[in-house]
Amino acid sequence: MACDLWLVPLVDVLCHSPDNPFSEELAAYDKALTDAGLPPVPIFNYMPGLSGDVAPVAGFDYDALHFLRRAYLLQVCGLAVSPVDELGSDYEQLLEMFESTAQESHLVWHYDHAGAYVPVDFPHPLANDELLEGGGPLGSSQGLLRELEVVAPVIGIDPANPPATPAPPEGPTTLEERAETTEADDSPFARERHVWLGLHAAATRSLGQGSMIVFS
Repeated sequence: MACDLWLVPLVDVLCHSPDNPFSEELAAYDKALTDAGLPPVPIFNYMPGLSGDVAPVAGFDYDALHFLRRAYLLQVCGLAVSPVDELGSDYEQLLEMFESTAQESHLVWHYDHAGAYVPVDFPHPLANDELLEGGGPLGSSQGLLRELEVVAPVIGIDPANPPATPAPPEGPTTLEERAETTEADDSPFARERHVWLGLHAAATRSLGQGSMIVFS
């Protein structure tokens, strides 16, 4: 099953528009941030070269996302990270055994095909009843980037000099589709690496461009 990542530019021409399709989500994110004593989602003034266009930045398989989350949890819990061909009950047991660690992770504790990361730095994902009933915990782009740098070495990536980023999807993919992965990678962690590169591109551009990352 395919999972897409989209970048939503946090520019006033989109966010202050009465037709902004993300207005309810942004209001919920602002409330969660404010309640946590953090600044609201930053909105930037339009400048030449920026637009309000929402665009895909990465695509990968739903299972492959969990492969990377599994590798991260094993790494931070001090356990050996070995490649697997499919997700089994050991992953569910890992989530149960290290539930508090999972819920402190921007990479792991995030709803699939929903939710967002915003370019505001906070240590752990934010959650309240409204978020959990909707898109799920709110993540930090900075926090996601830090966790990607932690897990990178165990899947064979130098975070200071990562491989080329895979091309983004040409358009939306449906849940039932498989993500296209045309890049050759003979690593035993090929699927984890593909997801890592997509998430890394999204987090880096989120911070560099002032964008929100949205799952779909």
